[in-house]
Amino acid sequence: MARVAVIERTGGPEVIGWETRELPPPGPGEVRVRHAAVGLNFIDTYHRGGLYPLPMPSGLGSEAAGEVTAVGQGVALTVGDRVTTFGPTLGAYATERNVAAASLFKLPDGIDFDTAAAVTLKGATAEFLVERCARVQPGMTVLVHAAAGGVGQLLVQWLKHVGATVIGTVGSAAKAGRARALGADHVIEYKNEDIAARVREITGGKGVEVVIDGVGGSTWGASLKSAARRGLIISFGNAGGPVEGVNLATLNQHGSLFVTRPKSFDYYIAPDERAAGMARVFELVESGVLSVEIGQRFALEDAAEAHRALEAGATVGSTVLVP
Repeated sequence: MARVAVIERTGGPEVIGWETRELPPPGPGEVRVRHAAVGLNFIDTYHRGGLYPLPMPSGLGSEAAGEVTAVGQGVALTVGDRVTTFGPTLGAYATERNVAAASLFKLPDGIDFDTAAAVTLKGATAEFLVERCARVQPGMTVLVHAAAGGVGQLLVQWLKHVGATVIGTVGSAAKAGRARALGADHVIEYKNEDIAARVREITGGKGVEVVIDGVGGSTWGASLKSAARRGLIISFGNAGGPVEGVNLATLNQHGSLFVTRPKSFDYYIAPDERAAGMARVFELVESGVLSVEIGQRFALEDAAEAHRALEAGATVGSTVLVP
């Protein structure tokens, strides 16, 4: 029997309920996975809260790691394989589930389940943002908002690995210390400093070639004012609310800027690009280039408490839910 999270309406963390279900045998192209660790991501709060609408009732969560316990027809995986996924199918908030084998990645021996649940989605996000969306080159200067968060920490390390100069924004002195320890060249505490003014000071008035902004509405103005002429702003999250009412003339006025609003699944579609992207993530984790901080763990059925902590900015690094 599996314990499974269910939401029947959108709202706050209190809408997360739990059911006990008997799972059917895996169908063709499916496997059953017993979860050892489940990843918590900001997109989970968007689904729960209704920012990204879902048909109701719905499962919750897209990222989990565990062991294959049964297989359907037509799959290459076998019982006992260690696997991880970041979706797109929801329902990762569960002790066990049937899932399409094509959505799974086999785990290298050197990566444990907790690390996998902390890095699969966030690592894939960092990979496509740095290497395929921004195509960051050595010597570029990049502004990373929320540099001490789960994705932010990976971005700082990845950008330094490819030779960029990194400016990170954080919300506290403690988080500033973490960002610096991971390699950030400059750190701006946004509660005490004007982000754009400091960026211009650091860059000699030029601004940055790339802004990677997972915060959204509350940092949009600073991102516009921090970008160099013909710079690129990548807005990939809504932790500070959605970016709304964008006037294209604004991009002209701030220096002929480029802006994109990407999502992971548009960069992880074809089997070959999925395999290559995740292999790159695993390579950098196993080689020690990427240090994955699991700042906090919650019991799986305490997911509502974990959502509250995440939305309050009370988490550091990645968060893992333990079945």
